[in-house]
Amino acid sequence: MATVDEPRAESPARRRQAGGREPRRGQASSHCPMATGGVAAPAGRRRLAGVLLLLLCLAALAFPWVFRLPYHRDLVIRVFLYAMLAQAWNILAGYCGQISLGHAVFFGTGAYASTMLQMRWGWNPWVGLVAGIPVAVALSLAIGSPCFRLRGHYFAIATIAIGEIVQTLAINWDFIGGARGLTLPFQKDSLLAFQFHTSKYPYYYIVLALLILCLLVSWRIEGTRLGYYFRAIREDPEAAQSVGIPITRYKLIAMAISAAFVSAGGSFYAQYVLYLDPDSVLPLSLSILICLLAVVGGVGTLWGPLVGAALLIPLSEFTRIQFGGTGRAVDLLIYGALLTLVAVFQPAGLVGLLRRWQRR
Repeated sequence: MATVDEPRAESPARRRQAGGREPRRGQASSHCPMATGGVAAPAGRRRLAGVLLLLLCLAALAFPWVFRLPYHRDLVIRVFLYAMLAQAWNILAGYCGQISLGHAVFFGTGAYASTMLQMRWGWNPWVGLVAGIPVAVALSLAIGSPCFRLRGHYFAIATIAIGEIVQTLAINWDFIGGARGLTLPFQKDSLLAFQFHTSKYPYYYIVLALLILCLLVSWRIEGTRLGYYFRAIREDPEAAQSVGIPITRYKLIAMAISAAFVSAGGSFYAQYVLYLDPDSVLPLSLSILICLLAVVGGVGTLWGPLVGAALLIPLSEFTRIQFGGTGRAVDLLIYGALLTLVAVFQPAGLVGLLRRWQRR
């Protein structure tokens, strides 16, 4: 009866004759690398990322006390606001793969809901901000239910059409001010009234808190089953559906979360400028800008929308100041050329570029 020889341990002398080298005590062999070297580097990078994040938060908190000019604070407030809007859009488009070009509908819904509740029925603006969120969520479900039957660019075209319809209705609806818009009544400075005329510090920290909340929700989504379902739907909807994922339900969940944060941003905007009309809160250009910030920064990433807003909003303001008075739209040409360069040479966005440098 044939037997199988048991494998014999290779002696150190034979290993040296074969050209190998016996690992020293405490040193990993080439066939079984030690885990400490592979774990130490990621752990170090995580610590470095944590330190950088802490420094970034401290810098954000200290910024209005260092740069005291109202213009600087106004610019950063708008950066934070648009970063939050782009991050909310990223939940639907970046994580779930549904490119929407009609998010201005939810922005305008939040702005009009909180303003109308305050002006018509005397509601507190904070209550109006919270009340506008379920209105925007309900509207997102009404829009998403039929539109998610479409895919790809057809879905994007449908959202553009819905945005134009909603803006036209708002222009012709006198109950919400029509084309004239609405001017919020001035009140004394107070946190309860959500109005601060002598200083922009409260607005700064309120919008910073909204941005941090949106980032935390996005970060939480990334590491949960919900985030895995979103990415599965983005990569291959048919495969996701074949393994039992109800793709329409999760698309609606992504759209509802996105609409909630965009609505809160619209309510904040109404209280910040104290005036709104369909051209300021429901334009197609706003939906496209929200999309561009996420795409340039890095769509589908946690920090991409913030990076895109931190670059493009000041850049837009700089080109407008330096070249906007020429009457030849030079500022728009420069702005568009930079966007084109990023889209052509770095499709993964600025965050993708930073990650590529990090791997080197």
